[in-house]
Amino acid sequence: MEKPKVIITGAGIGGLTAGIALRRAGCEVEIYDRVKELRPIGAGISLWSNGAKVLTYLGMGDQLSAIGGTMNQIAYHHKTGIPLNQISLLPLIDAVRQRPYPVARRDLQNMLVKAYGDEIKLDHKCVGVEEDETGVTVFFENGHQAKGDVLIAADGIRSTIRKYVLGNEADLEPKYAGYVNWNGLVTASTNLAPANTWIIYVGDHQRASMMPIGGDRFYFFFDVPLPKGTPCNPDYFKTELREHFKDWAEPVQMLIERFNPSDVARIEIHDAGPFNRYVRGRVALLGDSAHATCPDMGQGGCLALEDALVIADHLVNTHAGVERALKRYETERMIRANAIVQKARKRAEQIHGKDPAITQQWYQQLATEKPSDVTDALQKVILAGPLR
Repeated sequence: MEKPKVIITGAGIGGLTAGIALRRAGCEVEIYDRVKELRPIGAGISLWSNGAKVLTYLGMGDQLSAIGGTMNQIAYHHKTGIPLNQISLLPLIDAVRQRPYPVARRDLQNMLVKAYGDEIKLDHKCVGVEEDETGVTVFFENGHQAKGDVLIAADGIRSTIRKYVLGNEADLEPKYAGYVNWNGLVTASTNLAPANTWIIYVGDHQRASMMPIGGDRFYFFFDVPLPKGTPCNPDYFKTELREHFKDWAEPVQMLIERFNPSDVARIEIHDAGPFNRYVRGRVALLGDSAHATCPDMGQGGCLALEDALVIADHLVNTHAGVERALKRYETERMIRANAIVQKARKRAEQIHGKDPAITQQWYQQLATEKPSDVTDALQKVILAGPLR
């Protein structure tokens, strides 16, 4: 089979990685994005080992280690500062043969753009798609049309292509997970958190967290259960967080004082799915357009990276046509990704007090569970990916 020409809508983690994998296999690729300037949503992301393996496989391991933080352990603390548990990640790293890497989203995006190495066509909002037996045509709001053999819709949780693929299936829209997340970057300091440690404070159905990233910085986030539609104004971020975390440990108070509100993202957390198909004809959903997850398992970006590797592999190595290749991609990815959407939603509810009794049980479990139980569960998720 002649290598297909691939149109990709969305220049996020999944779309760029798919473009890199396909170009390195000799495919012609065009990437489009609706934005006028590539600006990542959110400050940081934790790439667990299954996601890091994809980037290493594609030749970006050294670049990833240069921008990533060294995370050797997870430390849970009660909101007052009392330690609950400390979990070494070194046995996990040895078992799966790959470090996890917390990274700044902008650093990751810059790395992927450089690795892609071709023009990304910005200010192109996709408004429609048509396909026939010869190929697919993508229509953009500015009048441009793109023609190819395949369309990969990597256009995020509010995908414009999802309805085309799924039809009028009932529940296409993103669902609010019940909590708001503030996140940003600060200069690393040992009076905020120990070196090489992801520290998580828990209490009142809330979280405050810091993890190391490259450049001697911490990626931090705060989670608070709130009704949907509460005001978002950077002028009040510190005031809000001082109120929500007023009796929490001193490092949490110091973190609130140190961050720059204008550099902080405040996001109402949503997920989407699980959906019963990712593919229609010559069109495939990838990443958040197919399976947007709550961030509580740290697997959303990793799943997008896995999708990118798998779809490229099938498009290049399936010799029975692109539609068969895309169905093989769907078959391989749907069970795993849909299961993680559901597990991450359940985890979000457990952490953020949907049932207060369950959240209280989780706090008690944190103080008593064996570190090996945590790393064994992480290992199971990591090794179920496409790269063992």
